[in-house]
Amino acid sequence: MSRPPTVRRVLAVIPARGGSKGVPAKNLAPVGGVPLVARAVRECRAARYVTDVVVSTDDQAIAAAARQAGAEVVLRPAAIAGDTATSEAAVLHAMDTHEALHGAPVDVVLLVQCTSPFLIREDIDAVAAAVATRTADTAVTVAPFHGFIWRDTGDDPVPTPFTGTGASAEPAPGAAPAATAAAPAEPVSSPAADVATAPAPGAAQAAVAESVTTAVAPGSFAGREAAPASDGTPAAAGDTRHTSPAASAAPAAGGQGVNHDKAFRPRRQDRPQDFLETGAAYAMDAAGFRTHRHRFFGRTELVRTDPARVLEIDDPHELARARALAPLFDAERPGALPTAQDIDAVVLDFDGTQTDDRVLIDSDGREFVSVHRGDGLGIAALRRSGLKLLILSTEQNPVVAARARKLKLPVLHGIDRKDLALKQWCEEQGIAPERVLYVGNDVNDLPCFALVGWPVAVASAHDVVRGAARAVTTLPGGDGAIREIAGWILGPSLDSLPK
Repeated sequence: MSRPPTVRRVLAVIPARGGSKGVPAKNLAPVGGVPLVARAVRECRAARYVTDVVVSTDDQAIAAAARQAGAEVVLRPAAIAGDTATSEAAVLHAMDTHEALHGAPVDVVLLVQCTSPFLIREDIDAVAAAVATRTADTAVTVAPFHGFIWRDTGDDPVPTPFTGTGASAEPAPGAAPAATAAAPAEPVSSPAADVATAPAPGAAQAAVAESVTTAVAPGSFAGREAAPASDGTPAAAGDTRHTSPAASAAPAAGGQGVNHDKAFRPRRQDRPQDFLETGAAYAMDAAGFRTHRHRFFGRTELVRTDPARVLEIDDPHELARARALAPLFDAERPGALPTAQDIDAVVLDFDGTQTDDRVLIDSDGREFVSVHRGDGLGIAALRRSGLKLLILSTEQNPVVAARARKLKLPVLHGIDRKDLALKQWCEEQGIAPERVLYVGNDVNDLPCFALVGWPVAVASAHDVVRGAARAVTTLPGGDGAIREIAGWILGPSLDSLPK
């Protein structure tokens, strides 16, 4: 893997506690057939600027998954492993431990959240580059945001109506009183006031930092136009003659605008560009982070990412959504499909993968199924390539064994617990389960999916099975899906075939 010409030590820290409440064992939950923690490790290791990857955890199962994915593991002490522990505390501890172990200081430290399943290496590189090249002190992934945010005052004991600056119209309890209107405004200058923006991945190095300074009078909205008078003449700036009594009175109960004045509805192009913090990746100058003990200080660069990929998993519904989206987002990513270097064995379900899952029954009760000749060609090529193959099915019909004989493959059928049979077969063959590609289509294949490194679903598989798969074919079962998989592994021309 190529590195930037001037290498600084860039440590990516992935906090992954074991005590998730909303989704038990969340950081081990597979999305696209890969545990969340392993997805984060994979993208960090592929980033050009990242030199070291550490997973901070208090859980041995997460530690094992992280090591298998290629990360160094720092076991987190109980004092910073509870529900109230901050990510900053975990990053500081991991950085200290890593430096002590390797005897070399870290220049840039990243905080990467594995609960953002669609974070990509380009975004990690962009935040790392902003700090590693000394363009900024800190950096964060953001997505363009144009929404109107509301707050229900019934849910908020201290209403905070929009004032045009994002601040409450009334001082918080215990806060110093606001300056009087007669007091002259004093210019404020600090490094933190400069916010740099970076373009989408791929153009991060060509980004031009923008310093954004906006002064907005209390009660106004940046870029708003004064409402015209009833006779059509424009109102002067600050004219409140045409404001409704409800708008000019004290905030009433109900919905209040947070980033907008609900009495005024500007067009999208007239509103300032807002950005949503994605929660996926942060970069900090290591020395500054150790001093400030917070992820934001000094100059912060905003790294724009694809809004479609923004998703944080905190509850089962978000996990289900991530699994449904994974086949779409992962399909074009590097390493999304297996090659011959990734696997040692291919295990095939029968009904629904090698067939279309339909059965024809004659008047004597005999069952007939249909198979695809292209699948037979693909299986023959896989067998000649030297990979181990197996047909594994719960179906007791003799047609399964007959098809296996035709293909010259070993077969286990009439099996109730396919996962146990697969585990035993792997042990007998001396094959690590993570080097096995398993093809399935229905929920009885999910235990095998959880066991292997490459769970693959055919296009016609049940929704939950496609969501649990690491890869999904474009062709349905019984219509060339196995031939398609053989093409992934051996190349479209099935290179193991005689020339």
